[in-house]
Amino acid sequence: MFLRPGLVDALRYTYDLNYLIFKHMGMRVLRSLEVLKLGVVNYLDALKLQEKLVLDRKSHRICDTLLSLQHPPTYTVGKRQTVHNLLIPQSELEQIGAELHYTQRGGDITFHGPHQAILYPIISLRDMGIGARSYVEKMELTMIEMAAQYGVKACPGLAGETGVWVGERKIGAIGVRISNGITSHGLAFNIDPDLSYFRHIVPCGIADKEVTSLRRETDSVLPPEEIMQEQLVSCFARIFGYDNLIWKEDASVVTDGTE
Repeated sequence: MFLRPGLVDALRYTYDLNYLIFKHMGMRVLRSLEVLKLGVVNYLDALKLQEKLVLDRKSHRICDTLLSLQHPPTYTVGKRQTVHNLLIPQSELEQIGAELHYTQRGGDITFHGPHQAILYPIISLRDMGIGARSYVEKMELTMIEMAAQYGVKACPGLAGETGVWVGERKIGAIGVRISNGITSHGLAFNIDPDLSYFRHIVPCGIADKEVTSLRRETDSVLPPEEIMQEQLVSCFARIFGYDNLIWKEDASVVTDGTE
């Protein structure tokens, strides 16, 4: 079934109008979140997909969307370009099987790799009625709730210490970008990554602090990682108040239309 562009615009306008009417009347609007389960995705492919989805979300072509994935070994630097916190020459990255990419997110240098659960929300903060600080706090709560399911007490960092911590050890990182109220980039929760990669950086620009993982902190038996990624998504949905999750596993979205 194909809809004429004019009809698509009319339907979009009707949806937005109904949303505003319900909101004005104080009636609760059921909120949906589309979740793309993408497996292991190259960092640049994921970045291109985020950029496309941000444009689609700004123009109301899609609803709030969440990317759930992992990356091959990758170091990323935020918009402050603090590459001085990379402790080995860039020429040696290939020897340890890692890449380096510069991004426009907030935060310092960090590492992404296998066995680390990553969520990239493409959501409208304006529709939600929250600001950047509340958004980051909810991202922290998402990882804190996830850790608690395995008996691990995590908490936000002290002033100047972003992310989520277990004592003096960091278990989850946050680096976000917000453009016209639409989010991208997101959080990384350490399930059981190779922590040796973190020795090559000053993680998130915070010296003299360790990085840890759920595997290291819990006595619980961990289920398969696919289940754990779904648990993290469920924590996110609860914290952010989504009523309906629409799960999709079509990996073709990583490359389709992102050139």
